[in-house]
Amino acid sequence: MGPHPAVAAIRLAVRRVLHDILNDHRALPAPSGPPLTLVACSGGADSMALASALAFEAPRLGVRAGGITVDHGLQPGSADRALDVTARLTALRLDPVDCVTVSVGRGGGPEAAARDARYAALDAAAERHGAAAVLLGHTRDDQAETVLLGLARGSGTRSLSGMAAISGAHGRYRRPFLAVDRQTTRRACMVQSLPVWDDPHNADPAYTRSRVRHEALPMLEKALGKGVVEALARTAQLSRDDADALDAWTDEAERSVRADPALPGELDIARLYSLPPAVRRRVLRRTAIAAGAPAGSLFARHIEEMDRLITAWRGQQAINLPGRVEALRRGGRLVVRQS
Repeated sequence: MGPHPAVAAIRLAVRRVLHDILNDHRALPAPSGPPLTLVACSGGADSMALASALAFEAPRLGVRAGGITVDHGLQPGSADRALDVTARLTALRLDPVDCVTVSVGRGGGPEAAARDARYAALDAAAERHGAAAVLLGHTRDDQAETVLLGLARGSGTRSLSGMAAISGAHGRYRRPFLAVDRQTTRRACMVQSLPVWDDPHNADPAYTRSRVRHEALPMLEKALGKGVVEALARTAQLSRDDADALDAWTDEAERSVRADPALPGELDIARLYSLPPAVRRRVLRRTAIAAGAPAGSLFARHIEEMDRLITAWRGQQAINLPGRVEALRRGGRLVVRQS
């Protein structure tokens, strides 16, 4: 008799990713020994299911498997919980197993600050152990939430594309569960008698993602019927394909609109005007960032103001952008520079 369907689903998802990691490793000029894959585990159902599937599949494929848990220090007893997760990962026969404590700053809000600290710790652990990849337990439900958050920001196609299956330097981060729903990971833990920890922050309405999870998505499903989560996750993939194509087009366009290759902040107005709006705005955004505008502070309204210097020229003065960057029209050129 085979494993429970939920267990079979998570193992299959991990097996596919491990095959990809193995193929990438074998393609290296001089691969040495089996690759190491780490699982990032908080102790929640998604990451515990991921850890169990990795522990099962890795030995069968000749992959070394380890784990890491990050203590953000944001809740009473977090250090004890982190040690408990470490013990669970060790019990699954993962090796090495790391427990890392981080200091969470305040930049960009509590959710963003915690995420930045967590990824910095995961990057450091991967470098320290020479890991080929780090597995993350984001599910299809997480993807749907990310798409809704991107829709609310109104930041364009890229923000609707959600989380990539592969991301980070050299494809370090892998997300095997983006096609697996949260209910499946929880059921897989239950049938394997894996204890899980439910982070109270996930139910705290002070956090934007928590409100999306417990209020916005249930309301959408009530109004539109089941299938909203799956549809949003599918939208993420379609949007990512579109955004990738537009970015590739933008690479070529960016080179073609430079008035002088030695002056990357000076662009030819006529050539910019001839570009499709979606490509032109990407060129403008890239140029502003290259001039020193922080990407996280550069919003759609800033790009629209830059775009009007090209498409609706009425003698406007220079536009002030974040990071003390300004954009102005000078003759037949758009000049983007530090002010």
